[in-house]
Amino acid sequence: MSYISDEKCTITCSGKGKIRVLLAFPNTYYTGMSNLGLQVLYRILNLSPDTTCERVFLPGTKEIQHLINTGKKLTSLESGQPFSSFNIIAFSLSFENDYLNILTMLSLGKIPLLQTSRSSFHPLIIAGGISVFLNPEPLADIFDQFIIGEAEEVLKEFLDTVRLKYHGKNWEKPSFSSFADIEGVYIPSANNIKYNSSGLPRKISSRKSFIKKIKCRHVADLDSFPASSCFSTPNTEFSDMLLVEASRGCPRGCRFCAAGSVYKPYRVRNKNNLLNEIQSLPAKQSKIGILGSAVSDFPDLPDLIKHITSRGRLVSISSLRADSLTEEMVSVLKESRHKTFTIAPEAGSERLRQGIGKSLTNEEIFRAAEILSKYRIPNIRLYFMIGLPGENEEDIKAIIRIAKEIKHVYYKEAKQKKWLHHITLSISPFVPKPFTPFQWHPYEQVSNLKRKIKIISNGLKKERKFMVNFDLPKWGYIQTLLSRGDRRVGKLLLKAFAHNGDWARAFRDTDINPDFYVYRERDLEETLPWDFIDHSINKKKLWEEYQKALHAV
Repeated sequence: MSYISDEKCTITCSGKGKIRVLLAFPNTYYTGMSNLGLQVLYRILNLSPDTTCERVFLPGTKEIQHLINTGKKLTSLESGQPFSSFNIIAFSLSFENDYLNILTMLSLGKIPLLQTSRSSFHPLIIAGGISVFLNPEPLADIFDQFIIGEAEEVLKEFLDTVRLKYHGKNWEKPSFSSFADIEGVYIPSANNIKYNSSGLPRKISSRKSFIKKIKCRHVADLDSFPASSCFSTPNTEFSDMLLVEASRGCPRGCRFCAAGSVYKPYRVRNKNNLLNEIQSLPAKQSKIGILGSAVSDFPDLPDLIKHITSRGRLVSISSLRADSLTEEMVSVLKESRHKTFTIAPEAGSERLRQGIGKSLTNEEIFRAAEILSKYRIPNIRLYFMIGLPGENEEDIKAIIRIAKEIKHVYYKEAKQKKWLHHITLSISPFVPKPFTPFQWHPYEQVSNLKRKIKIISNGLKKERKFMVNFDLPKWGYIQTLLSRGDRRVGKLLLKAFAHNGDWARAFRDTDINPDFYVYRERDLEETLPWDFIDHSINKKKLWEEYQKALHAV
C-alpha cells in the first residue's frame, strides 16, 4: 500500500543528495508515523548539506509474503529504491520487542544480517533511539555502529565524517576507525568482552584508538532544533495531527523510569519559540499534539493551550499527571474535544508508589477523578504495572479497590452515570531497565504474573463500565531478555528470527539460558553489559535508591 498520496508534508525529499540515507522504522507505517522523533530526524537529514533522506517501514504480513514469494527487495517509500542503493541505513529503535522486525527488514532488503558478513560496499547499518542508548549489546553483531544519545547532537559530526570520506562516485563505507573520535558513536566490533566461569562479563575492553567509555550526548538547548512534525497523515494513530515537543526528560525521578534517568537534565522549550513554531505549521492542520515525558511540568501549560486554541486550533496532550490536573486545564482541553484523560497510578497502594518513587497519593488521584467528572469527560484510562519490586498480594488487590473508588467518585460528582462511558485499565508487567535503580531486579515469574492478572480480572469481572487490557507476561519476559542481555543474547535473537518468531524453539535450539538474564537478581559488584556507556549516573547512587525502594522508602 502506498501512503505518499495521503501525506501532507512540509519537507521535500529532493533525491539529489550525494549521501543517501534510508531512515528505517522496524514497525508499521501506522506506528512509525506516530513517532515524532522519526520525523525530526527526517527533517534534520534532508536539510543537511549534500544529504537526501527517505523512509522505509515494516510491511504488512501480506506484503512481506509477496516479497518473499517473488524474490523482490524491500524498497524506500519515496523513490521505491532498494536498500542496497543507499549509503546509510539508519534504524530508529524505541522498543526491544521490535528487534525481530529489524532482521525481517534487512532480510527483505537482501542485506546480510551479521556485520561480519557484509562487505565495504554494503550500506553502513547504524541505529539510535532510547533502547539503543540503554543497552545496544544484544544487537552488537548486527549493526556497524550505534548513536548513543540524542541524534540532533551527533548527526552533524557523523555526516561530516561520511562526507569527508565519500566523494559521490562508487560507494565504499568509511573505515570504522574514521568515527572513533566522535563522542557518542559506539562501534561494537571494537569492543572485546571476556566472561568468567559463571557466565558473567568479567572485562570489557576496547581496541587501541577507540573510545573505551561511550558518553551519551544530549542537546543542551532544545530551541536550537525544530521539534515538530513535517508530515501529517490519516493513516496513523494521531490521525491528521501535527506533533510538537514541549519538553524532554522528567524531573520526577520515578525509580522504574528509564526516560527519566537517561534524558537528563529535564529541559523545556521556550514558550514563545514553541508558539512561533506552531504558527509556522500549515494552518489547514488544525489539530496540535503536545508531547513530552513530563508535559504537566511545562511552565504555564494552560496558558500555552489557550494561545493555541485562540488561533482556531485544537490541542491534544500526550499525558498529564493526576497531581497536576486542574479545572482550568481540563476545561480548555475539553474545548479541544479531548474525550479521554489518563491517570497513571502505576501501583495500587500508596506504600508501593512510595517504593517506586511515584509520589502520587490516593487523595490526588480521587481529586483528579472529581475534576474529570465535573467536566463530563467520558473516558478515563488508568495505567498500572504488576510485578514491581516490593509488591505483595495486597498491592494487587489495591488496584481493584482504587479502580472501583475512582468510578464511585466519578458517579458521586457527576450525579448521573450516563456521562461515564468507560474506565480502561491498562496492566503491564514491570520490565527492569538499565540505568535505573531497578536494573539489578529480576523480572517476576511469568506464572506469578498470570496469577495476578487473574486476581484483577476476577475482581472487576462483574463491574460495569470497566475495560481491562493486559500485556502478556511472556512478551515482558522477552523484553527483559533483550533489555538486559549481553551480546550473546543476539544469538537467541537470530535463532528466533530463523524460526519465524518462535522464541520457545529458539531457547531449545541454543545452549544459552534466557532465565540467566531475566530471572536472576544482580549484585552491585557485577559488571553489567551496558557499563561501558556513560550517562553521568552514579552506579552506587542507583544501588542506594534500589535498597530504599525495597524498603518502600
